[in-house]
Amino acid sequence: MSPEIRAFMFDLDGVITDTAEFHYQSWKRLSEEVGIPFTRDDNEMLRGVSRRESLNRILKGRPIDEATAQEWMDRKQGYYLGFLETIKPEDALPGVRDLLNEAQGMGIKLAVASASRNARPVLEKLELISMFDAIGDGYSVVHTKPAPDLFLWTAGRLDVTPLQAIVFEDAEAGIDAALKGGFWTVGLGTADVSRAHVRLPNLDGVRVADVLAKVIAPTGA
Repeated sequence: MSPEIRAFMFDLDGVITDTAEFHYQSWKRLSEEVGIPFTRDDNEMLRGVSRRESLNRILKGRPIDEATAQEWMDRKQGYYLGFLETIKPEDALPGVRDLLNEAQGMGIKLAVASASRNARPVLEKLELISMFDAIGDGYSVVHTKPAPDLFLWTAGRLDVTPLQAIVFEDAEAGIDAALKGGFWTVGLGTADVSRAHVRLPNLDGVRVADVLAKVIAPTGA
C-alpha cells in the first residue's frame, strides 16, 4: 500500500448505491403537484447537490417564499423516504463491498461524504454502516458541494490530510468540491467528471492496487 494514501472517501448516491431514480420520482411527483416542468435531463443537474440547491435548480429562477420552499422540500422528502423503505443490502452497487472489504483489510480508513441527509439510514439498510470510520452528511456542514467543506470535515474526522485521501464521486459538483479541497479524485459513471484524476465507469472489479497505481503513478512521472 502506498504510504501516502490513508483513506478512501465515497459519495453515496451513484457510488455506493443508486437512489437517483428515487430522487427523480420524488421531485417529479412534487413538480406535477405544483405545476413546474421537470424532466430526466433536469434531474441530471441535481446530482451531488443539496436539497435546497436542487429546488433552486428546479425552479429556474421562479420566485417562491421561504415557507413554501420548505413545505415543498418536506413534501419531496416524504416521498423519497417512502422509496428508501424498499432498499435492501443487495442494492449496493457492484464491486462496492469487495472494494470496501479489501481497503479495510489493508488498513485504509473509510468514510462516506454525501450531501444527503439520509446517508445514515441508507447505509443501515444496505448493512454497510459498520464499515465506515466516519460519515459526513447534509447535517455536517453549512456549505455542501460544490464547496469543499464536507470533504474537509470528513477528512478531519479521519485524521488525514486531503493529500492522504482519495474521493470517489459520480457528480461534477462532487469532483469540483474535492479538487477545491486538495483531494485526489476518482470520477465514476457518465456525468461530467472529466476533471477527476482518474475516471472509471463504476467500481465493479476495481481493486485497491489499481486505484492507488492510477492515482499515484502520474505524480511520479
